[in-house]
Amino acid sequence: MWPVLWTAMRTYAPYVTFPVAFVVGAVGYHLEWFIRGTPAPPQEEKGILELREDRKLEELVGRDSTQVTSLKDRLEFTPRAALERNRPVKS
Repeated sequence: MWPVLWTAMRTYAPYVTFPVAFVVGAVGYHLEWFIRGTPAPPQEEKGILELREDRKLEELVGRDSTQVTSLKDRLEFTPRAALERNRPVKS
């Protein structure tokens, strides 16, 4: 009789364990929700691009936008080996 009982339990185990696991999971979920309480609404977080745009706008507030550096002055930041031939010699 025991082999027949074990064979039946092994055959029908998924049909028995799934509802039991579902009930245990649902009870655990609701118990955890009851203990923790209602969750706080998520805070609106700014993305990286939005933070960068805000920072750039704050930097531009105090500056005069008509005063820009010339391209000749910007050539000083290029590597010397790349533009050595075409760079005018400073006296």
